[in-house]
Amino acid sequence: MSVFAVPGAYDRAITVFSPDGRLFQVEYALETVYRGATIIGIKCSEGVVIGAEEKVESRLQDPNFSQKIYEIDEHIGAAVVGLSSDARILIDQARIYTQSNRLLYDEPIDVEMAAKRIGDLKQLYTQHAGVRPFGVSIIFGGVDKTGEKIYTTDPSGSYRAYKAVAIGIGRETVENILKKEYREDLTLEESIRLAVKCLVSSLQARGEEPAIKIAVVPSDTKKFRLLSEEEVKTYVKEVQGSETG
Repeated sequence: MSVFAVPGAYDRAITVFSPDGRLFQVEYALETVYRGATIIGIKCSEGVVIGAEEKVESRLQDPNFSQKIYEIDEHIGAAVVGLSSDARILIDQARIYTQSNRLLYDEPIDVEMAAKRIGDLKQLYTQHAGVRPFGVSIIFGGVDKTGEKIYTTDPSGSYRAYKAVAIGIGRETVENILKKEYREDLTLEESIRLAVKCLVSSLQARGEEPAIKIAVVPSDTKKFRLLSEEEVKTYVKEVQGSETG
């Protein structure tokens, strides 16, 4: 039976559990995430890499503008999938949290704390009437005093730590590659190539042209950097060349 036809219309209110213990509005928000453009996060001993499929809707659009990858603080980046409008609000909140931490404690926030705070905010929107869940998942990647970190948050408000992770429509394709090729001793350069390979493979599996963004936070500098369009194109050519070769 379709969840839309469940007796009692449990999918109409965010605060009502179905008889089998489900919150359908949260599940619908998760479905939005699963159908969104693929994002990826990889950590290694030399830093973290985050990437995203990012289509240019028009040739008049500035290709350097990013809608999927954001700088949260100088040591933390984030990739988003789902409703971009929801993501923008959460990114702004994450930036406020990180700057408040600097003002209060005179030190950069831990990556886990940033992810947890956003998870807490998302969870609030699953238990109050008159609101809906945020239809977005976020991969937080950064380097703090505890080392290189990758965390994800989903519409339910939960957050988890990963060595490598993918979310979105190409998740299955990407995870198959990560399971075969990810190693904890990867260099940052190898991690970038692996992220590019995963995203290119995901797009090609759906018959689409490569259009991706990549950002890094190296361990030595702890500074977020979004790779230029030319740098990404170079990596894409290398990946495609190695596959054909």
